[in-house]
Order: sequence, then structure tokens, then C-alpha cells
Amino acid sequence: MIEPDPPPIISNLLGFGRCLRRAGIDVHPGRLLDVIDALGHVNLGARAEVYHTCRALLVHRHEQLDTFDQVFASFWGGRDASGGAPSWSADSREEIEIAQLIGSPDLENSATNADADDGTPVAERAVPTWSELGVLADKDFSAFTPAEIAEGAKALAGLVWSPGERRTRRWVAGHGPRIDLRRAISDSLRTEGDVVALRRRTRRIRPRPLILLCDVSRSMERYSRMLLHFARAVTDRHRRVEVFVFSTRLTRITRQLRSGRADAALVAVSRAVPDWSGGTRIGAAIREFHQQWGRRVTGGGPVVLLISDGWDCGDPIELSTQIARLQRSCHRLVWLSPMIGTADYAPLTRGLQAALPFVDDFLAARTLNNLVDLAVHLNALG
Repeated sequence: MIEPDPPPIISNLLGFGRCLRRAGIDVHPGRLLDVIDALGHVNLGARAEVYHTCRALLVHRHEQLDTFDQVFASFWGGRDASGGAPSWSADSREEIEIAQLIGSPDLENSATNADADDGTPVAERAVPTWSELGVLADKDFSAFTPAEIAEGAKALAGLVWSPGERRTRRWVAGHGPRIDLRRAISDSLRTEGDVVALRRRTRRIRPRPLILLCDVSRSMERYSRMLLHFARAVTDRHRRVEVFVFSTRLTRITRQLRSGRADAALVAVSRAVPDWSGGTRIGAAIREFHQQWGRRVTGGGPVVLLISDGWDCGDPIELSTQIARLQRSCHRLVWLSPMIGTADYAPLTRGLQAALPFVDDFLAARTLNNLVDLAVHLNALG
């Protein structure tokens, strides 16, 4: 059977990703998916827009910028992003994986003929694509049926959540600015004390932690279940994640989300939270977070996602103080609200008015497409 050719833009981006890997820049299919999604929002005929989009999503270390520029100039020198036959042969399995996740019709038939490494057909382990979800991708979470929640949870499991990387204080072997005297002296023992080569070292690069603070009060009840599936998906795809829920008090649910299947994990979460669908005291919950968990989980410059509609029954001054402290203790504070995008909405509650001056990003979390945009935003933080 003759496999259909992938769309030119997919072939070109796969080839570009392969060239970057050969040059030493780690590019996995998840990051290419982010690039494909982001390029749908820029002018493909503008070389500068394509360049900056690819660089923002594929490069996460300063020392890789020169390598990226050279590979970009070499690969895209004679072609454009939307067409032109590449001069290399892409790996068919990678094409199928990306095509399934973005919903490419040209590769749907070929996916059923490729087997996974463990013998399972790719089609059986494929995640529902956004094109297959249709109107569900823009449907409000509050209107989801149980079947739609399950379908949306499968789609969320296919997204990549990568809140950037950071340089630690620890030095490791590498092509860095400092000379590694210890290794140089150790190597000189093999050459009778002569230093033949000066070893160098560089800062260790580690992924940033991710912290989720989810509101499960009564006003968030229509959105809580879908947003917990979102928290579960993030926990599965990112190793350094801590998840807390709050209403009138704070509860850590990281261990429950990591246990067993998704449905069993959510049942365990509901049993662990004593104040589910209660009142909302955001300031008091964040104060409890600082007192009990702040030193344990805020190391490493985490990105914090606070998910709430902002309806707060507590003291606005306390909320303002605690949000300001939270922002100082993290790399970036993102407030996600399921109310953004609803008719005639404006962030006028006293809780939001007190908190928003200390929030870095105020984004929507009402639909699946909102969460796709969030994934792209996180992956671009660098």
C-alpha cells in the first residue's frame, strides 16, 4: 500500500525539527505540535514571523540561539513554511504521531497501518484530535455532558505542558564560560602532570516546576470536574507538578491525582477534600499555602496557575497581600478564569480588583481551545 504524502507544512517542519536535533537542539514532537498550532496565527509569507515563532517555541537555552539561526537560515533558505518539497525523508511514525494529534486528514488512513512499539495499533492509542472534537472545542465546560467530559479529558492528555527551563546554581561539565580546574587536574595525571586540554563547565539546566491552585467552591462547581481533568493531564505530562484545591481551606491533591486511572483519581480527590462546593476564601487559602507548603514547593522558580472565578468572601486586603507574596515567590503567576469570554463579563469583583495588580497573566479557562492556548503560552515562556 502506498502511503499518502504529508501536507507540505508538516513535512517541512518535521525536516526542520530533525535538522535541529542533528545540530544538538532537543526538539520532540510535542514542541513541533506547538509550532504548527502557533503558525496558524501568523503570516506564513512573512519570514520574520515564522522565524520568531519557531525560535520562541523550540529554543529554551541562550547558548542554542546561534545554532538555531544557522539551521534556520540553511533549511529555510530555498523554501517557505507552507509549501515546497523538502530534500529529506521524514520518519513515517513521527508524521503519523503529529498527524493524529493535529487532525491531518492526509495521514488518517496511514495511521491505521502503523503499529506501536508494543504491538498496539497507533489508531487504537490515538487521542481524539481537535478537528474531530468539532464544536466541542469551543463549548463552555459548564455545558459538558459526562460523555463530553470524558472525550475532552482524552484530548487534554495529548497536549504538552512545558513552563520553560531555568539555570541552576550548580555547575556541570559542558561548553560553558568557566574552566573546570578539578577535571583538568584529574586529566593531567594521565599525562604526567601536563595539562593538555582545559575542560569547561556550564550551569545545569532544569525544567521549571508547575503549581496549580484550583478553586472548587460552589460558584466553580460547573467547571471543577473538567478543570480537575486538566490538572490530571498536566500531572501526567510534567514530572514536577504540585496541585492544590481550595474553598474555605487548602488541600494538597498531588498524590491522589497520580494514583490509578483518571476516574479513580478524581474519586480519591473528592474524598480528600472536606469543603468541596463550600464558600470561597482565596486569601486565607493562599496564606495557608505559604505557611504549610511555600518553602517545600516554591523552590526552583515555579510557574503558578491559579484557577478561580474570583468570587471571594474573604478580606480583599488579605487577598491582595497574599497574592503579592505569591507573585514574589514564583517565576510567573497566571490567573485562569472560566468567566472570561462569557457575555458582558468584566473582572469587577472586589477579589479580582484586589488581586489583578499582582497577576502576570489573566487568561480564559472556559473551553478546550482556551487550554490549548494556555499550553502554547506556557511553552513560549522559555
